This record gives sequence, structure tokens and C-alpha cells, in this order.
Amino acid sequence: MSEKPLTVMVVDDHPMWRDAVARDLGAAGCEVVATAGDGPQAVRRARAARPDVLVLDLNLPGLPGAEVCRQLAGDVKVLVLSASGEQEDVLEAVKAGATGYLVKSASAEELVAAVWRTADGDAVFTPGLAGLVLGEFRRLATASAPGTADEADVPRLTGRETEVLRLVAKGLTYRQIADRLVISHRTVQNHVQNTLGKLQLHNRAELVRYAIESGLDAE
Repeated sequence: MSEKPLTVMVVDDHPMWRDAVARDLGAAGCEVVATAGDGPQAVRRARAARPDVLVLDLNLPGLPGAEVCRQLAGDVKVLVLSASGEQEDVLEAVKAGATGYLVKSASAEELVAAVWRTADGDAVFTPGLAGLVLGEFRRLATASAPGTADEADVPRLTGRETEVLRLVAKGLTYRQIADRLVISHRTVQNHVQNTLGKLQLHNRAELVRYAIESGLDAE
């Protein structure tokens, strides 16, 4: 019995580009369950179709892509596919909940690989952008005043959860973490999900920021 296909939704206001992306993903074995050409339509259709991954342009009529991402990020993994590689756009998308960010100069093969990695929970970025995001999180962490919360209020992570979190903060993919710790990819995902639940965070970007604020990326 075959596994359930990876379901994807493509959002872009340019019909030819939108159709080309949908066609490339379909040819790679993904099931394109919906498309949309503006922000409000994207939110409605994504909530109805519930795709595994939303491939989202930022420049949309009716509702900006970052706001679409903000409204949907808790329900679907979002991979931004944008013509812009500007720092402001990248950081806004990540802060809105995007799992990854590719610029449109990426090849079809890179896009397909990014969609599958996004579905696996990996943070995927066009080369150079990951460092930009981590750098911004470090800046924010340095600018933040140290917390004064009682240690009893801080969620306790297991040794393995802390180890996985440290490697996530260093930018390793789940598969790289699995290889490093000699555990399965699924076990890594489970540790990340447990950690997200304990820390009351919503996505990998928030998890990386927490890890950096805690100094785990430097250990």
C-alpha cells in the first residue's frame, strides 16, 4: 500500500509562474491540492484544503504574503518563494512563521527538494539567508534583557531534547542531527515536537530563537 502523497498548495499572483511551479511539483510526485492568486483567497483555500506545505509568494494583492503566513503558520508549514532576497522581507516572513525561504532564482530541483524538506520540518533557506536569520536572532537575543523568571517556571527538557535543540540552533537539518546522534529521523522530529510543546512555541524559527537566547548555539 503506497504512502499518502505530499500535498502542496501554490500561491502566486502571476498565473504563468503559479502554473509552472504547480506543474514542477506535480511532476515530482507531489499532489497540488489548491492554488490561489491573492491573499484572502490563499487563506480561505488553505484552510479548506489543509496542504502539508504552502508555497507562498510575498507580493500578493488583497493581503500581503507575510500576513497570509501569520494567519496560516500554525496550521500548515510555509515555504516562501519570493523574487526578493532583501533582509527585511526574509526576516518579516520568518517572524510571521515561515519555515523556509527561497528566492525565485532557485532551480526546479532546488524547489522540489525544499518542499520535501519543509514537509519534514527542516528550515530551508536559499544559501546565505540562513546566516542572515540566525544573525538577527542573535542580535535580538543580545538586545533582550536577561529574564528574571523563577527557575521553577522554566520547562525542563531531557538531556536528549537539549542535545537536539543545540544542533537545531547550529542550523543542522533533522537528517544531519539524526546522523550525528545515531538516531532515526523520526526520533529527531519527535524530540523537536516534544520540545515545542514544553516551551509553548509554534515552529522551528521560534525554537532556534529560544536556543540562541539560551546560549545553546555557542556550546
